[in-house]
Amino acid sequence: MTDRRLAIDAWESLFRAQHEIFEEISADFDTGVLAQGEYDVLLTVMRGPGRTARLRDVTANMLISQPSVSRLVDRMAARGLISKCPDPDDGRGALVRATEEGASAFLDVATVHGRSIIERMSGLTDEELEQLRALTSKLRSPRPVD
Repeated sequence: MTDRRLAIDAWESLFRAQHEIFEEISADFDTGVLAQGEYDVLLTVMRGPGRTARLRDVTANMLISQPSVSRLVDRMAARGLISKCPDPDDGRGALVRATEEGASAFLDVATVHGRSIIERMSGLTDEELEQLRALTSKLRSPRPVD
C-alpha cells in the first residue's frame, strides 16, 4: 500500500516544480512571435510527416478543449502560420500543415525555448533525466481499474 503522506508530498513537490519551471520558461513567448498555444500546435504539426498532422492529433496533445483548439487553429490559419484542409482519409477530420512562415516562426521560438529547457534541466544527470521521463510517463498512463 502506498504511504499516503509520501504520495501527497511527492505530488505537491511535482506540482510546485512544474509550476515554477513553467512560469520561468513561459518568458520565451514574450517576444510576440508565437503564443505558447500556437507553439504547442506547431510542435505537433512540425513533428508530423511533411509538417502535417491530423487536427485530432493536435487536439490530443493540447491541454485545452477541442473547441478551443479549433478556434486557435482557425486564428493561426488566418495569420498564415498553418493551413487547414479536409483529411482525405477521414471525411469528418482535417489536416493541419505548417506554412513556411509558421515553420520559420516555430524554429525561431524553439531555439530559444529549447535553450531555456536545457538550462533548467542541466541540474540533472542523464540518468536522472531518464528516470524523470520514465516516472512521469508512468504517472500519465491510465491506472488499471480494480
